[in-house]
Amino acid sequence: MPAIRAVVFDLDGVLVDSEPVWEEVRRRYVADRGGRWRPDTQERLMGMSTAEWSRYLAAEVIGGLEPRQVAEDVIEQMVRRYEADLPLMPGAVDAVRRVADGGLPLGLSSSSPRTLIDFVLAEMGVADLFRATLSTEEVARGKPAPDGYLAVARRLGVPAAECAAIEDSANGLRSAHAAGMRVIAVPHPRYPPAEDALQLASYVARDLGAVTPELLDDLAATPRP
Repeated sequence: MPAIRAVVFDLDGVLVDSEPVWEEVRRRYVADRGGRWRPDTQERLMGMSTAEWSRYLAAEVIGGLEPRQVAEDVIEQMVRRYEADLPLMPGAVDAVRRVADGGLPLGLSSSSPRTLIDFVLAEMGVADLFRATLSTEEVARGKPAPDGYLAVARRLGVPAAECAAIEDSANGLRSAHAAGMRVIAVPHPRYPPAEDALQLASYVARDLGAVTPELLDDLAATPRP
């Protein structure tokens, strides 16, 4: 099996516990504009790019609004929430530093807009540890399509098959696996991934404390599901 030569983190649900914040902000936005939040809305939104989720909310959930306006309004509210209280996942900073100290280049592929990616990494104090970061705003398709992960691998100069991805959501797991990466799943307790997506992971970790250089070495000898 090829060695692991780079590690690509997801952001939402892996480094920052943002999904509850996204859900709260979007739910309130929808309610304030007379829309109807459906039982599967949150699950459908997870992994979508900004263009995709704003279009979905505008057309399918609210109606009568332009996607660009929806995106601007929601992202502005997310920035304010992060400025007031950034909800980092337990062990997030340590996990990033631990992997970086192991000598592997780091990338990040996130469905968050560039504004939020840069804000979070700067607040964590780890921005300089990432060689390549990407928002799915910058590629044609969001997760579960592999576009974002493939683009980060190219920026890192490492074949996707020699990268490990760290993901939490069903669409994120599907995206990284479709790119040809070996995937470490760190399921979010409130938003667990679908079982079929979880089966795409080469390793399922209870939390970020399990993400170590030793695990990545072991992963190199593990066939990809």
